[in-house]
Amino acid sequence: MTSGSSTHDHAGTTIYSVAAAAGVSIATVSRVVQGSSAVSDRTREKVLEAIDRLDYMPLAAARSLAVRHHEALGLVLPELSGPYFSELLMGFEEAAAGLDLSVVLALVEPDRPLDGPRFTRLAAGVDGVAVLGGLLPDAVLRRAARQKPLLVVAGEGADGFEHLAAENLTSARELTAHLVRDHGRTRPVFAGDPDIAPDVRQRFDGFAEALRENGLEVSPPLGGGLRESDGTAAAERLLADGLPADAVVCANDEIALALTARLADAGVRVPEDLAVTGWDDVMAARYVRPGLTTVRQPVRELGRIAAHRLHERVTGVPGGHDAGLLATRVVLRGSCGCPEPSPTAP
Repeated sequence: MTSGSSTHDHAGTTIYSVAAAAGVSIATVSRVVQGSSAVSDRTREKVLEAIDRLDYMPLAAARSLAVRHHEALGLVLPELSGPYFSELLMGFEEAAAGLDLSVVLALVEPDRPLDGPRFTRLAAGVDGVAVLGGLLPDAVLRRAARQKPLLVVAGEGADGFEHLAAENLTSARELTAHLVRDHGRTRPVFAGDPDIAPDVRQRFDGFAEALRENGLEVSPPLGGGLRESDGTAAAERLLADGLPADAVVCANDEIALALTARLADAGVRVPEDLAVTGWDDVMAARYVRPGLTTVRQPVRELGRIAAHRLHERVTGVPGGHDAGLLATRVVLRGSCGCPEPSPTAP
């Protein structure tokens, strides 16, 4: 057997069971679990199907849970670019350091998705793991949650695992209603792809609800990702279409700031010609002119509570850090047409 492989998991399912179900040797199962490339794609698929069907978790993960070393927490993110992910990581690391724990970070790169075996290996080396919502299928998360503490951050609630997020829908509805009722905007459009992440979907849903409540048509979202380049692309699309909207509700501040800059280069005035809003309240939002109307969400606090909640789940000692929704708040500045507050205003 390959060094480091396991024969039993804590629930009684064995590597022999998986091998028999897949019709392969235990050495082949071990290679698949360890991510070896010396296995054909067809054989790997057979083994992974058997692992999922039998709910098999290698011994290393079960041993970590039983011995309870309490030395490391895992965090799974799609990337570290942009202020959102760095803030989340800083909050998570600060809390972990205060608890004398290290952090194992896994990034889900577009060309290297986090499949079941790779996630299993990550989970085996930590006492609990937090995963950004939308990165892994619910079936993989549920199986991992049966083995050790798991928390989904900034995703949608689902049965089988805990969920921690900032509120999105209500603030998005309030922000959009403000544009319509207080500034007379009748043609708002959403910049972002609702299918890119659960929290973006909730922001779009709140945006759409506000428009319907005010008898306005909901235009298709402009699409794109969450980076500056996506904001520039959204601006280019609006310019190419002859500026059909009178307000743009952006999925985050990065999109909003880049979009505003490109529109300004084209001679479009914000907010006179087009109101623009963002989401996150990054530092630049209060210092640009016009200041960016946005929604403040406690990203670093989200990371901090996630680490504390995992630690409480691992140790079984309650500390008052419940999973659930953290409040967000609409912040009004000049980009929507409101009077410009002091740049140092909270």
